[in-house]
Amino acid sequence: MGDQILLLLSYMLIFGVSLMFVALGGMFSERSGVINIGLEGTMVIGGFCGFATLKAMQEASVAAPVTVIVTILVGILAGMAYSLLLAVVCINFKADQTLTGTALNLLATALTLVLTKMMNDGAATTISYVKDAFIFDFGVFDINIFLIIAIVVLIVSIFVLYRLRFGLRLRACGENPSAADSVGINVIKYRYAGVLISGALAGIGALAYIIPTTNNWNASTGVAGFGFLALAIMIFGQWKPLRIGIISLIFSFFLSLSYVYSGIFRAMGIEINASMGVTPELFRMLPFIVSLVILAFTSKKSRAPKAEGIPYDKSLR
Repeated sequence: MGDQILLLLSYMLIFGVSLMFVALGGMFSERSGVINIGLEGTMVIGGFCGFATLKAMQEASVAAPVTVIVTILVGILAGMAYSLLLAVVCINFKADQTLTGTALNLLATALTLVLTKMMNDGAATTISYVKDAFIFDFGVFDINIFLIIAIVVLIVSIFVLYRLRFGLRLRACGENPSAADSVGINVIKYRYAGVLISGALAGIGALAYIIPTTNNWNASTGVAGFGFLALAIMIFGQWKPLRIGIISLIFSFFLSLSYVYSGIFRAMGIEINASMGVTPELFRMLPFIVSLVILAFTSKKSRAPKAEGIPYDKSLR
């Protein structure tokens, strides 16, 4: 039973860290006034670029520390580059943010499928690599490097959002951009910053989700809806970093059950298997079902940034 509990905690940390990265990214974007529905697609692009880089560097026998650093940086930069499409289309050209984000999600899936097939000469849609360099073994418990980064990112997010001038101005752009502009704040610049931060965190979030759990990534699976689940966590967390971190762990508990439920029930003397209609997929549905139920009862109390989703036109100020 103890081993199953440790395994459950291990998966909770992996999934919780990934969800927190992406939800915090969505928070920064929406705090600036831009809805980033394209987080799922940004995760896919950032993840693909990171995995492809990881595979290439391992095949070239590059030192493990360098491989880890470069892989993470590539994932971050790829996420930022892809989110830049959303920023240009929605901020400069004032396009509908929801439709643009949806289009980016669809484009990312199709693009990565094509690119992975090109990498594999059309034979497969998977990228294989070795994850050992990202994992630290502490005997009974493994810690991956993304957990350490996540703790730093959470602390920095709280400090930046509530203690720095940048955070104050970013929030002003999402609440009342006209007022912010009237006191000399460049709304366009801060909205770009919010979207780019969301892209960076989505890119590393994809790596944090896939690398610690498997030695290969299938482009046809993508990131299994983590980007959309992160959006729900962001809303439940009321666009506040600490709440987002806590709720990410709660949601990750339900996801983790799909990997260890049989062992936990067996340790309790209860035999559950697929012939009884209980499968891992059933438990993987739980976070999405829970998010729908909670949203149905709490959406009226959500306190979103007042100007989110509204393109800013300086001429109308």
